[in-house]
Amino acid sequence: MAATKIGDVRAKSADELNTMLLDLRKEQFNLRFQRATGQLEALSRIRQVRRDIARVKTIIGERTRSAANQA
Repeated sequence: MAATKIGDVRAKSADELNTMLLDLRKEQFNLRFQRATGQLEALSRIRQVRRDIARVKTIIGERTRSAANQA
């Protein structure tokens, strides 16, 4: 799976972002578990997922701050 593009993340709704964040966190947990048991082959995927989580959280934060400033 390729890294998520920021434009793709910005195009999603708030519900889609929360679902995506939950899925990425589950994947991160599974990857950490695989690494601990010695079954993980693609170590770079851990870094990729971590950065995707950061992208999603950044967009959620931007939208939250934007909504607070408008109110």
